[in-house]
Amino acid sequence: MYFFKKYKDKMIVTIVTVILLIIIGNTSVERESISNLEKMVGNILTPISNVTYSIGNGISTFFGSIFEFVNVKEENDQLKERIKALESEKRDLENIIGKTDYLKNEAKILESTKHNIISAEITSKEPGNWYDRFVINKGTKDGIVKGSTVIQGVQIEQNLYQEGVVGRVVDVGTNWSKVITIVDELNSISFKVIRTQDGGVLSGDVYGNINGYFFDSKADVIVGDKLYSSGLGGSYLKDIYIGEVNEVFSDENELTKRISITPAINFKKLYKVFVLME
Repeated sequence: MYFFKKYKDKMIVTIVTVILLIIIGNTSVERESISNLEKMVGNILTPISNVTYSIGNGISTFFGSIFEFVNVKEENDQLKERIKALESEKRDLENIIGKTDYLKNEAKILESTKHNIISAEITSKEPGNWYDRFVINKGTKDGIVKGSTVIQGVQIEQNLYQEGVVGRVVDVGTNWSKVITIVDELNSISFKVIRTQDGGVLSGDVYGNINGYFFDSKADVIVGDKLYSSGLGGSYLKDIYIGEVNEVFSDENELTKRISITPAINFKKLYKVFVLME
């Protein structure tokens, strides 16, 4: 007993050292199988580990999906805004392209006209396909009076631009005027053939056509002849281009010669006009 008590501490150290060496030896050698204790611990911990991994992976996937959704939504919103901007640019370009001929004609008329003219925009029109009656944004404060002739710039031939008859002012307010055009069935305009000076009267119809007749049934007229306002009756200023003859109707039994014309103005596309200031 005396020996055990005297060398107790050393014996404990020695025993622990031997045990550790045995454990190290066993763990450092490859084993074909694991112990029953290790199997038991593995069986207990593996399901817990699987559950923990599944939960962690699910949470990671969930938040990853949220972040991905947020990013996709932001990109989608940005793309929508870009598409809107591009569509707006496209409309602006189409608008400019659609008005190219008018803008070119407008510039040429402003350079060459001998008349005092004022520009006006169309603010409204009566229902229908044709601009037979419409309202402009200029009135008495701008010097416009009832009966004023309304025109647009038109290209007659290559590098030749003139005023083309649109219609006339029939009613006027402080800052507006109502215009009736030559395509309206209740309107009429006296004309002359520039080649022969033969004259007559034109008027519109419900189909948007412009037809007329000559005062002289023997008038010299052919398809392609150009017509200008004659000034007779005082409704329109004289020598304003109207259009050209596209068909001649001859009938020996009739006392008049009739024609159909192609107007210089496209009465389906109007947005801006000029008013001649007398």
